[in-house]
Amino acid sequence: MATDKNTAQANGSKIRIQWYRSTIGASSRQKVLVRSLGFTKLNQILERPDNDSMRGAVRKAPHLLRIIE
Repeated sequence: MATDKNTAQANGSKIRIQWYRSTIGASSRQKVLVRSLGFTKLNQILERPDNDSMRGAVRKAPHLLRIIE
């Protein structure tokens, strides 16, 4: 029996992630994380696959990134 999360991944669902705070004063690891997700400008919104790795990346820097639903 498939769970809701597995069903959402199978359907190719997306999440929208927003970069809403500057990385000035953030650690270098958090700066690299923001850039590696594909952000180039502040207040930019990107769509990424809804999976555990994307949600975990947002959880690493909750003061910089947020999920818009």
